[in-house]
Amino acid sequence: MSVVLSVLTPESPGFTEAVEQVAALRIAVFREWPYLYDGTLEFERWYIAKLSEAEGAIIVAAKDGAAVIGVSTGMPLLSEHEELIGPFSEYGFDPAEVFYGAETVTLPEYRGRGLYREFLERRREHARRLGGFRWETFCGVVRPADHPLRDHAARPVEAVWERLGYRRIEGLTTGFSWKDLDQEEQSEKPMQFWVREL
Repeated sequence: MSVVLSVLTPESPGFTEAVEQVAALRIAVFREWPYLYDGTLEFERWYIAKLSEAEGAIIVAAKDGAAVIGVSTGMPLLSEHEELIGPFSEYGFDPAEVFYGAETVTLPEYRGRGLYREFLERRREHARRLGGFRWETFCGVVRPADHPLRDHAARPVEAVWERLGYRRIEGLTTGFSWKDLDQEEQSEKPMQFWVREL
């Protein structure tokens, strides 16, 4: 079957169900390097509750038949958690001018088909339609080069982000805590923001 993309906002039929699918996909995909995320639905429901509450939120969902095989989400930065808003204020950005892309995840067997670029384009178009945003951003985990669970076969995504026009801003970072697959407890991970002008 061919993959079909649809854009959902909080007013769209099926948005609530799509939020649940975001949680399931995050748990599945973020187990991989570099996130190594040992996730639970309980935490996911708390984390992505902002998506259901945010005016201006978006879910771009990719379906193969009835199965959701990838999603990309976003919302105005001011609707997000303080761990995301604070660093932008401190760095000198106006958070009201920033649209935040929370995650873009696709099941492994559907990668390499151009879905990633399409996800980001749909999200960017949505932010432009909303108006008032000058910047779009997302963040990615920073892992040490000698991490024992590093997947040396995994392609680095930073080159892709640069090719799509995003730039890494030195010092614009935050931290998130989660339990890695090889850990007993949660620990905070450094997260680097990447920014592109809309």
